[in-house]
Amino acid sequence: MAYEVEAPKYVRLAQTLQRRIEDGTYPPGSRVPSENQLVQSFGMSRPTVVRALELLKRDGWLESRQGFGTIVRGRPEEVEERDRRGRAALERDESQTPGRIVDVGVVPAPQRVASVLGVPKRTKVLARRFLVEENGEPIELVSSYFPVGLAEGTELGEPAELGESARAHLESRKRVRFDHVTERVSARLASHDEAGLLDMAEGGPVLSVLVVACGVSGEALQVSDVLLPADRQELEDVYRLN
Repeated sequence: MAYEVEAPKYVRLAQTLQRRIEDGTYPPGSRVPSENQLVQSFGMSRPTVVRALELLKRDGWLESRQGFGTIVRGRPEEVEERDRRGRAALERDESQTPGRIVDVGVVPAPQRVASVLGVPKRTKVLARRFLVEENGEPIELVSSYFPVGLAEGTELGEPAELGESARAHLESRKRVRFDHVTERVSARLASHDEAGLLDMAEGGPVLSVLVVACGVSGEALQVSDVLLPADRQELEDVYRLN
């Protein structure tokens, strides 16, 4: 059984500061508020603030400059590479992507999806599954889930290609705004249906990238489960040692 564990306080603070860098609140070259200011603003202990800042420095978002304090570097190039998978799932135009719609309909929410949507297990959600192909070969299966109420008045429930990304469709039709994304990577065995679609042996290993796209107030607007045959993937990360 999988359990959803809330991230530590210093990680949540780092994520908040990261979003402020991305939205321009803290532009590149600017100084981050002092430790004392962050302690007072967020009501967190100094050790928590220090760990959050160190995490952002380690990953290349911030740097310490003698005589200047902590300076914003901006979004690291390697982050752009790492989150390309999740961004593609949110911004993919089905009509411009080699592949096909597998099915569309209202289904009971899988446990992981229900958890991040904040609804009881088996609550009905709208699901769209799209099989991405490359040179005629399946390379990933994307299952996107939406709250039924949010999908009302849109074409998300139609078994036809949208002609734009689900994100753009929702933002224009429902006047919502996507604000930030969380990705969770796990490994499991493919089901009979998934193995058949991905042209792999039944019970073979797959990587699951759960992409949770949230609005400004933190509510989940779209949850996409990007399924990748594990034996066809190579993951690479780049990070600083100082």
